[in-house]
Amino acid sequence: MSDPGPLWRARRPGRSLALTFDDGPAGATTEALLDGLRARGVPATFCVVGSRVAAPGGDDVVRRIVAEGHLLGNHGWSYDDLGGWPAARVRADLVATGAAIADAVGLAVRVPYFRAANGSWGASIPVARDLGMAPLAVRNTIDDWRTQDARTLRDNLRRAVRPGELLLAHDGGGDRRGTVAAVL
Repeated sequence: MSDPGPLWRARRPGRSLALTFDDGPAGATTEALLDGLRARGVPATFCVVGSRVAAPGGDDVVRRIVAEGHLLGNHGWSYDDLGGWPAARVRADLVATGAAIADAVGLAVRVPYFRAANGSWGASIPVARDLGMAPLAVRNTIDDWRTQDARTLRDNLRRAVRPGELLLAHDGGGDRRGTVAAVL
């Protein structure tokens, strides 16, 4: 049998993890990840950027994410660092992103998580909780903002897999072809 890929290995009993993607939706990249996840029966959480949801085609991709059973996380409006912002400004940013998501998928779709850009939390934790979202920490990453070399990212992915924890990769924020190749 050929190697079925890193996601299969991560899904074996006793080795499950939470797979998360940040910075999308990003058109073809997110679509390719969704295709691969669907083919493997793997759920994920997509932490979306409000301005990307509101961009042309972003709402269609977010609808597909939800329709295929994945969860959504609020990743702020524009990937600004909210860490030094006052609570009122953080709230406005998260509410704007939530509104873009609701415009795409409706009010009935719950957005259970918030992830701060660059892991810079500041006042965002209590604000997110007040808005009904749990903070989604950055744990194990494949460092795909440093390189898009698929072999390096595959190696990083294997090292980052920790049963019962989060794994972070990116579907947006630049060229992510290496990420797609490594993850799938």
